[in-house]
Amino acid sequence: MAKPRKPKNEDQKGDNSETVVHHQKLCLSIDMDKRLVYGYTELEMSVPENGVVGLHADNLAIERVTVDGEPAEFEVFPHYLHLDSENRWCAVSSATSAADAAGSVYLSSLERELVPNLMIMCSKSVKTVSDWQGQPNSENGLQFSQEPKQNVKLVRVDYWVEKAETGIHFEGNVLHTNNQIRRARCWFPCMDDSSHRCCYDLEFTVASNFVAVSSGNLLYQVLSKDSPPRKTYVYRLHVPVPAQYISLAVAPFEIFPDRNSGLLSYMCLPADLSQLRNTVGFFNGAFSYYEEYLSAPFPFGSYTQVFITPEMAISSVSLGASITILSSQVLYDEKVIDQTIETRIKLAYALARQWFGVYITAETSTDEWLLDGLAGFLTDSYIKRFLGNNEARYRRYKENCAVCKADDSGATALRPPSSRDLYGTQCIGLYGKIRSWKSLAVLQMLEKQMGPESFRKILQIIVRPQDMTRTLRTLSTKEFRHFANKVGNLERPFLKEFFPRWVESCGCPVLRMGFSYNKRKNMVELAVMRGCTASSDAIAKVADGKLESENRDGDVGWPGMMSIRVHELDGMYDHPILPMAGDTWQLLEIQCHSKLAAKRFQKPKKGAKPDGSDDNGDAVSTLDVRSNADSPLLWLRADPEMEYLAEINFNQPVQMWINQLEKDRDVVAQAQAIATLEALPQLSFAVVNALNNFLSDTKAFWRVRIEAAYALATTATEETDWAGLLHLIKFYKSRRFDANIGLPKPNDFHDIPEYFVLEAIPNAIAMVRAADKKSPREAVEFVLQLLKYNDNNGNPYSDVFWLAALVQSIGELEFGQQSIPFLSSLLKRIDRLLQFDRLMPSYNGILTISCIRTLTQVAYKLSEFIPLDRVIDLIRPFRDFKIMWQVRIEASKALLDLEFHSKGIDAALTLFIKYLEEEPSLRGQVKMGVHVTRLCQIRSRSDPDEIKSETLVSLLRLLESPFAFNNVILRHYLFCILQVLAGRPPTLYGVPRDETLRMGHAETCSELKNIFAAIVKQSKTAEPLMDMPNISHMECAGDIPNQSYMEPTEVPHFSHPEPTAEPTVDISNLSQPEHINLLQPDASVDIPNLSPQEAPADVLRPSQPPQVHIPSLSHDGLAIPELSKEADTVSNSHERRKPVFKIRVKQAAASSRADDADNATLEKSQGGHNDADRGASSSVSVDAPQRNFTEAVSLSNQNLEEVNSCHDPGSRMTASIGSAKLASEGDELGKELQCTADSSKVSMLPPPDDRSSPSIAKDNGGTTKTQKYASLQILCVPGHDHDSVSLATGDLPSHSKKERTKDKEKKRKRDDKGHRDDPEYIERKRLKKEKKRREKEMARLLGGEAKTSSSLELQKPETKLGMDSREANVSAGRLQVGKDENETRLPSASRDAKSSSVELHGSNERERRGTKVTTVQVKPGEASGGGSKVVIKMAESRADATEASSTHKFRIKIKNRTLNKT
Repeated sequence: MAKPRKPKNEDQKGDNSETVVHHQKLCLSIDMDKRLVYGYTELEMSVPENGVVGLHADNLAIERVTVDGEPAEFEVFPHYLHLDSENRWCAVSSATSAADAAGSVYLSSLERELVPNLMIMCSKSVKTVSDWQGQPNSENGLQFSQEPKQNVKLVRVDYWVEKAETGIHFEGNVLHTNNQIRRARCWFPCMDDSSHRCCYDLEFTVASNFVAVSSGNLLYQVLSKDSPPRKTYVYRLHVPVPAQYISLAVAPFEIFPDRNSGLLSYMCLPADLSQLRNTVGFFNGAFSYYEEYLSAPFPFGSYTQVFITPEMAISSVSLGASITILSSQVLYDEKVIDQTIETRIKLAYALARQWFGVYITAETSTDEWLLDGLAGFLTDSYIKRFLGNNEARYRRYKENCAVCKADDSGATALRPPSSRDLYGTQCIGLYGKIRSWKSLAVLQMLEKQMGPESFRKILQIIVRPQDMTRTLRTLSTKEFRHFANKVGNLERPFLKEFFPRWVESCGCPVLRMGFSYNKRKNMVELAVMRGCTASSDAIAKVADGKLESENRDGDVGWPGMMSIRVHELDGMYDHPILPMAGDTWQLLEIQCHSKLAAKRFQKPKKGAKPDGSDDNGDAVSTLDVRSNADSPLLWLRADPEMEYLAEINFNQPVQMWINQLEKDRDVVAQAQAIATLEALPQLSFAVVNALNNFLSDTKAFWRVRIEAAYALATTATEETDWAGLLHLIKFYKSRRFDANIGLPKPNDFHDIPEYFVLEAIPNAIAMVRAADKKSPREAVEFVLQLLKYNDNNGNPYSDVFWLAALVQSIGELEFGQQSIPFLSSLLKRIDRLLQFDRLMPSYNGILTISCIRTLTQVAYKLSEFIPLDRVIDLIRPFRDFKIMWQVRIEASKALLDLEFHSKGIDAALTLFIKYLEEEPSLRGQVKMGVHVTRLCQIRSRSDPDEIKSETLVSLLRLLESPFAFNNVILRHYLFCILQVLAGRPPTLYGVPRDETLRMGHAETCSELKNIFAAIVKQSKTAEPLMDMPNISHMECAGDIPNQSYMEPTEVPHFSHPEPTAEPTVDISNLSQPEHINLLQPDASVDIPNLSPQEAPADVLRPSQPPQVHIPSLSHDGLAIPELSKEADTVSNSHERRKPVFKIRVKQAAASSRADDADNATLEKSQGGHNDADRGASSSVSVDAPQRNFTEAVSLSNQNLEEVNSCHDPGSRMTASIGSAKLASEGDELGKELQCTADSSKVSMLPPPDDRSSPSIAKDNGGTTKTQKYASLQILCVPGHDHDSVSLATGDLPSHSKKERTKDKEKKRKRDDKGHRDDPEYIERKRLKKEKKRREKEMARLLGGEAKTSSSLELQKPETKLGMDSREANVSAGRLQVGKDENETRLPSASRDAKSSSVELHGSNERERRGTKVTTVQVKPGEASGGGSKVVIKMAESRADATEASSTHKFRIKIKNRTLNKT
């Protein structure tokens, strides 16, 4: 028995740890003259426990953020930041390396877009969800009574749109949005994710002569008293939808209400109103039919269709909740015939998506196929109802054929385990279309299995208005499978095989069949061989990701039985006997019902022809159409009802195919018969006559008749005496020529099916070829005659498509010696039509487009007769931006074709890049991208023309540019072009990716919120804050092939109208689930290889070393590296200051073994925030250099003339440590230590790729790259006992000395066990023990020195380290500085109760053999005023002369001062 479905009454995630938007209000003011969009949005949000919410916001200038009316801290991390350098792509030398780089760039940019980038700090409140129920905003229909209490805040964001380049666009006097993937964030802050849905209140203020139409119901309009007056349109959307489906269009629209329904309205620009009236006349019928079929009213209160000019829209259909923005290209007037069917299907599909896709949404991204398929199924039902069953079946047959040809890899699997890694790109391009067709075919197979009524009932259940406790209307594959079992009565074993095979895998069955008739048994013996369109390797690759993939031992099967339909003399019989699983070879026996003995057949007369015809036709019986007199079979068909998505190759005699064509009334059977007869190697007159008879049959479906016409053209050869060509000409002349004068009659298009058939005849005639592959002279003369004498006088319909078909037929001709004299006449006709269309533009420029296409085809076919330069000069003027958009794009595509055929793919790609930069319309860019992708696909693999590396680099730069960021579809095609050039499929599926960078964006968002919360929390205690916007950048590490050519680049400057606050970070206690490495190399942000679009915003798993480097940009352009794994945050304060880090770490009683490099891990601060510090604390101020953001320490910009990049020799590093307090019963001692070091070389590169532990540095067998770090760790000393010294990492309970000794012993044993076999670890341990022994000996020798004060000066040749003193209380501390090529770090630790040691030693493995070790011991003074004792120990081991030349000069001053006890 099936398990009951879980009720989906929880809102979104249902737990308090996630941010949930319950309701959003958007109020915008739009100034069309100044191209400005500004206003605010209010969000009712459930705030997580850490008090930080994350939103998506790009291209927006955030003015202020308030939470419940109170100013709040916020940070914006732009998802896109352009980085480029001369050497960035220097290693891209081949198409393969470019494809690898493109995959990394594309993946990282897509991954980064998933992470919220507007972080807002919301303090906790006792107000819960239930408090909002009594407020007016609860009218949106949401009920929270079933949910646990949540911390709900009202967040208001005031902003304006900085760049209306993507998501929202100004075009002339029109503003409109589009629903590109993850681009709603570019015009209002939101949770831009399909899994987050809420209700909306929308207000748009525009000039009084404009109309603002948006999602939801129009409540009212308000006219202001301003001068000039402005009008506010107020909308309310009561159904929760994703932010992607909030649409807006503002223009001086003409409104055309539907005559039959008050729910429907249509809008367009004034010039298109007449076409609009004619186009939408049918729409009310489709709207009513959907409501009737689904037994449910339209889910939104109203539905509006808005038509804008084609160049404005990125696609012909842009979906929104209760609104669809379409291209006016689909509009047509009463004179146009050809556009009618396509427009009606497109509008019907857009309406179906309102139910399935906008109202009902996918539960997860892997369920998108289901909504796409259901919308297609609803559209298919409309086609059956209003356009006829023949149209629906023919379309489905053609779509299934296309799917079978393309379904050969995991890219076409509807729900592969890795589809979540495609980031929504699976719906773009050719594979997107294939997936859409396949999803429809799968649902139609289920409908065949369960019956149409059961399937309709399931759809009615899905769209039925839900109870108010279930606010989210989502659908999952699992839930639909449950419906198929319970409502559709499909058995569980069948469904258990059906969904994994058809939905979660790839490949379609390929069946090859043949039969023989057994006269003695009166049986048909059918032999079947089953295969698959996808290889076993492709299927296994998809199955590897499944948790419950079954091992079929290489056998690919499908559930169910296929029917075989046998047409006999006595009738038609179906036999469902062919199993789709099991043995690949099968032999079936089908019992025949007709008996030969019961029939008498007339014997053929003597001298009869083999095909059954005779000179005396009246005397021959025409009843016997059998292929064999000894068989009762007329023809056989496999899967006649298209119950399976399968490729079927049936082998039967020619006569049986002719019988199927002539006798079967099914359009699919007719199309199959025509395709088989056309492909026959030996053609007979019987085949030609059968095709001609079908062409002349006016009762046959017109689309199949067109296929018969093209088949006749194929059969027209010298062997058949050009019978096909003669039949085509005769058929056309019988209907369109005047028999008396032998010239075409004026056009008459009243018979629409006949119009479509006759329109295709000239193109079919132009495809006839002689033995020399040239067109016959008769075909060329016929096409010229039609062009010359075309007359449309008296015809109520436009002949623009008719003429366009005639012109394109010229392009299909192949001119030989006999037909070349006609070329000049044909070209004159084309030129005449071009001039005519320029004076009187045709519908959508169709005529000019066809002329350009034909000229292009003729030019590269006859390049020896026609100079290409002349043709290019003729076409180039049509690229003028004043020309109609469709014509301009066609001219660009034609010039690309000519460049490709004359100079090769490299020249075509160079021209493509140039045209892209010149093309202003997003849709035009996309169409050129599609065209160039096709050119790359038809490029010969043996083409000697290699692609230059400069061209590949230009494509890569274009891929990661703002140009591609603004156009999501173009970006995908740019990626596809680079993949196709490398011989790979044009899809993101299967693109190799670095698994070390893979993680869920939920984890990234959570970590980012936690870190931001801690930083903002601590910054409140440091100094007052103001709400000043600060734009920072978030980056993450990533690797792509050819790392050597990528260099860190300079970060561009970001400007903002308001002053920037001081970037201050004050960390006292961080409460986070994972360890954060504070001021350690592993926590550094390092992006030497990837630009922002390449690096995914990942948070590495705990087992992996944090390789994330995230620069934070101030308005001075300074890179401010941060302490977190996620992103840098810049707090807002009163005034503009130098970017300075301030880090406060509270005391802890836990000790750390900082000397052990293997275990120098960085502990996260623990504990909550306390305003008053009870113990010791230390403050570190680190200033950053201006030019490089890959540093782990910050350098001050006070002396910019002294500050160089960390990669330059002689860079200056300063660090100050102070304010370390010790509370003792006797007295208080203050010390301060400030050091300045000039390093000759400090380079910041990624840490070693060691996944075992987040250690500071490890040597991976000598294979690790040279890496240099500067790190700082803060020392804090508890104030209870002079004998206790510990490393402060948080507020931890104190332990006794005995307990600490036990902990150390346990840790030592554990470490020894883990590193027992590591020779490097053993050597380090030995050196450490030797060092301790020497320290003890030196301490005994120097134990009797003076106790007052001391100064130390160590002279080294090059560098100088000076220490000034500031008032500080230091009882014990240890500063360790290690400099080597792998790391430079300053960890601190302590283990001596009464003395502090400052130790400088080199930790590099190379310098470990020859290093000067200096130990300074400082003993605290007495309460009466004693000073401190400084003990200097110089332990010098083997040192080479070369090492001595790179040593440093240190000057250290330590000043003690006794403070009186109060």
